[in-house]
Amino acid sequence: MSEAATRKTIVLTGASRGIGHATVKRFSREGWRVITCSRQAFAEDCPWPAGPEDHIKVDLSDPEDVGVAVAEIRHRLENDGGRLDALVNNAGISPKLKDGGRMNSLDTPMHVWRDVFQVNFFAPIMLARGLFKELATAKGSIVNVTSIAGTRVHPFAGTAYATSKAALGSLTREMAADFGPHGIRVNAIAPGEIDTAILSPGTDKIVETIPLRRLGATSEVADIIYFLCSPQASYVTGSEIHINGGQHV
Repeated sequence: MSEAATRKTIVLTGASRGIGHATVKRFSREGWRVITCSRQAFAEDCPWPAGPEDHIKVDLSDPEDVGVAVAEIRHRLENDGGRLDALVNNAGISPKLKDGGRMNSLDTPMHVWRDVFQVNFFAPIMLARGLFKELATAKGSIVNVTSIAGTRVHPFAGTAYATSKAALGSLTREMAADFGPHGIRVNAIAPGEIDTAILSPGTDKIVETIPLRRLGATSEVADIIYFLCSPQASYVTGSEIHINGGQHV
């Protein structure tokens, strides 16, 4: 069999930094073809092979642009037998006030709610539905990235972000029920305080209350995503895995 026929393929949103960046490196290291989706153009210094030709610049806050991206992804998958082994919905936005403060339910403008839900909630189901045929062909896996903020009031994450992630967790269960009969597994991960560039000031105080007393590494999150997309998780679907050092307890 040709390399294209045996190589697995993942589509990943929010690939340009943090958890997404670590996930690209994790799957690329295992020999997967990685199709990245991001608002940013491909960074030429990124280390994975075939990066520029397998990158799609897409604005997930624009439903029409998401539709264009789906069509482009399906076209690129034709050479891989029209199959997609994994879709990871990692992209998310969490707007702040001008001073960096938390946006609560009283003050968040409605256009911000709409943008946040489009990126964090509607884009994942649009991508999953748009790529359903390719996922079903591969008996593939979907991983939605939620958040610890989806289950509790967080001191930094705004209300629109938190409720969109809670909705995505619920959607994951619904998708597991709907996609499962077609051989597609759907799970979620809920990261806590992960060491990325977007940590808010004051996170060190939260770390003092986490049982493991440290931030999580992006590579640790990427490892769980890889597990959920691997044969080792072949009977796992409809789950939401907490990755937070015990913070949720």
